[in-house]
Amino acid sequence: MMHGWRGDLLAVGRGAAPFALILIAWALVTRANVLPAMFLPPPADVARTGWDMLKDGSLWTNIGASVGRVLVSLVISVPLAVGLGIFVGLRRRLSPVFEPIAGFFNSLSGIAWLPLAVTWFGLGWVSVIFIMFNTIFFLVFYNTLVGVRSVPRIFEHAVRTLGGSRRHIIFQVLIPGAMPNIVTGIRMSIGFGWRALIAAEMIATSTGLGFLIYNASNFHQTDTILVGIVTIGILWLLTDRLVLQPIERWTVERWGLVSSSR
Repeated sequence: MMHGWRGDLLAVGRGAAPFALILIAWALVTRANVLPAMFLPPPADVARTGWDMLKDGSLWTNIGASVGRVLVSLVISVPLAVGLGIFVGLRRRLSPVFEPIAGFFNSLSGIAWLPLAVTWFGLGWVSVIFIMFNTIFFLVFYNTLVGVRSVPRIFEHAVRTLGGSRRHIIFQVLIPGAMPNIVTGIRMSIGFGWRALIAAEMIATSTGLGFLIYNASNFHQTDTILVGIVTIGILWLLTDRLVLQPIERWTVERWGLVSSSR
């Protein structure tokens, strides 16, 4: 048990070390007056601004708006993408047709849809959700499709030989076999979705971390800009390390691809 705790602490220390070095370098640069404070304020000033924004609630409001948009987009996009990915993947003649189409749209950044989204839907939540949907849906759909197609057909034949139905093939063969790809697609889509979200919020909304950064830039509030940037990074790290990585690890271990022993 002690060995496990020491290993966890060592891993945390290794992960925190690069950020500590960046923080030290940042403090040294600002202390040496290499750049004016308007361009790069000291870490203490940024921390003070962030604390003030937490106390007055403005930072929480923008965090809630951004996280809410991400959650709504995931709820809409992921079930639809997984369902369609499995449906198309089951059709061996149909999936080769849809795979290059999914790959094409998958290669497009969600930001590329921003001008069309604003033209079609105007400013507001609908435009942001549309951009997020395009970013998340095609990544998850493509990974699900590839995952289903990668399951050897011999497993399907074996289930049919044993008297299994189509439902057994889907829920006991295809979905478990494609699950690592599905979870990886979800993890990637959230990362790309955050980037698209921040860009969309800079133009299409009046709340959110993207708007916070954009609005602060209009008034040359570099400390507020850095608060927004650091907040985005922290939210992504927490989501990835505390939610997505454990789910991905459990999924891979669950289906016997790696050992769960330490």
